[in-house]
Amino acid sequence: MKTNHLLCALGIFAAVATAQAEDAKKDEKPAVAAPTFADPSKLTEKAPESFKAQFETTKGKITIEVTRSLSPNGADRFYNLVRSGYFKDIAFFRVIPGFMCQFGIHGDPAVAAKWQQANIPDDAVKGSNTRGAITFATAGPNTRTTQLFINFGNNVNLDGMGFSPFGKIVEGMDVVDKINGEYGEGAPGGRGPGQGRIQAEGNAYLKKDFPNLDYINSASILPAASSK
Repeated sequence: MKTNHLLCALGIFAAVATAQAEDAKKDEKPAVAAPTFADPSKLTEKAPESFKAQFETTKGKITIEVTRSLSPNGADRFYNLVRSGYFKDIAFFRVIPGFMCQFGIHGDPAVAAKWQQANIPDDAVKGSNTRGAITFATAGPNTRTTQLFINFGNNVNLDGMGFSPFGKIVEGMDVVDKINGEYGEGAPGGRGPGQGRIQAEGNAYLKKDFPNLDYINSASILPAASSK
C-alpha cells in the first residue's frame, strides 16, 4: 500500500510539474529578431536596372526613379535600404533652401552605429546633380553609407567633386520643395542639428531640439508595372 501511495504521489507531482511547464511555455514571449536593416552584411542584393521607390513623408509622397547604370553601387545600396524598411521615421536633418535636403541617419542610435562603417565603393559620375537628382553624401573617397540628398537647384558643381547621382524625383518635387528648411545648415557651422549628436542620440535629440523637422514615414519599392 505504501508503494502504491508513493507511486500515486509521484504521478500527481509529475502531472503538476508538466502542467506548470506547459503554462510557463504559454507565458514565454517569442524572441524578437533584429530587423534586417540593422545588419548591413545582409543587404547586398543587386538592384534592378531600373526601378521606382516611393517615400511617404510628412509633407506628402515622393517618387524616385533609379537608373542603376548611372551609379551601380549607390543604386544597390539604396534599393536594399528601401526594401529592408530602413526608411522609417528618418529625418530630413540638413535642409538648405535653394541647395539640397539631406537625410539618411537612422533614428535609432544602435542602428546608426551599425552603418557608420558600412561603406560602399565610389561610382564614376555619369549623371549630374541637377534639380531633383538624388545622390549619396560622402565624407571623402569611398565613404558612402546611408546619407543621401536631393538637389533643390542645379548643383552641377558637385559633379566634379565625385557626387554620383543614381536617380531623380519623377513625382512630388513640389513636395520636396516644401520640406522644412528653417534650421538650415547643421552645427557647428549653422543652427541645425549636429550630425555627431544625431548619431549618438537619434530621433530623441531631433524631436526635442528641432521639433519642426520633416520626416520620411516609410518607403517602398513600387511594383515593376509602375516602374515603366
